[in-house]
Amino acid sequence: MTATSATPAQLLSDALRADPGRPLVTFYDDATGERVELSVATFANWVAKTANLLQDDLGAQPGDRLALLLPAHWQTAVWVLAGFSVGVVVEPGGDPAGADLVVSGPDTLDAALACGGERIALALRPLGGRFPQPPAGFADYAVEVPSQGDRFVPYAPPAPGAPALRLPGGELLTGAEVTARAHADAAARGLDRGARVLSGLPYDGWEGLSAGLLAPLAADAAVVLCRHLDQLPAEGLERRKDSERVTHTV
Repeated sequence: MTATSATPAQLLSDALRADPGRPLVTFYDDATGERVELSVATFANWVAKTANLLQDDLGAQPGDRLALLLPAHWQTAVWVLAGFSVGVVVEPGGDPAGADLVVSGPDTLDAALACGGERIALALRPLGGRFPQPPAGFADYAVEVPSQGDRFVPYAPPAPGAPALRLPGGELLTGAEVTARAHADAAARGLDRGARVLSGLPYDGWEGLSAGLLAPLAADAAVVLCRHLDQLPAEGLERRKDSERVTHTV
C-alpha cells in the first residue's frame, strides 16, 4: 500500500479496494479457545455497522471523546477504526468520567458507569455473542449493531489534521499523525504486503495498537491477535506460528 492515505479510515478504504478478500485480523482467545478470522471486507463491514451505530444511534460528533475500556480483541479493533471513521477521539483506557461515550468489556462495567454520556457494553463472548442479561445502564453492542447499515458515510469526513487518538499519558495524535506512525512502524518492522504479524500485546497504548492493527493495515499485511497468550504453552505457540504462517512476532 502506498503511503498516501491521510487518515486511518482511508487506510481501511484503500485495503478494501486493493484486496477485500484477504485476511486482515485473525483473533485467538486462549482462555476460551475462540478463533475468529476476518477478511478485509468482513472487518470493514463490522466497522461500517459500528460507525453507523456511533453516528446515528449514539449521536457521536467529530471531536467527542470515546473511552475504550477493552482488551486486545477483534471487536476492539473494529471500535478503533469505527471511531476514526466518525471522527471521534479514540481513547484506549480513557477516563470514562471525562468522556462523551464509553465502550466497556464485562470486567470494567463499574468503572464505565462514571461516563455521563452513552454507554455500550461488549460481552466479548465467542462469535460476538450478547450478554445473557444486558447490564443495567448500558446498551448491548451485540444487540444494537446487527441492524445497522452495511455502508457508512460520515456527515463530516474526518480531516487529517483533526484529533483522532489520545494515548495514555495524554499525547494527542491527529489522523495524519496516526497514519504516518503506522507507516513508519510498518517500515521499521520490515512489514510488507502479505506479512503476518502475531501480537500478544494489549491495546492499552501505541505499541499494542500499532503492532496489533495499525502497522499491518498500513502495510497490506495481516495480524494474528492473541488474547491470554500466557495461557498457551510454548509448543502451542510454535504450532500457531506455523499454522498461521506468521512472519513477524511481537
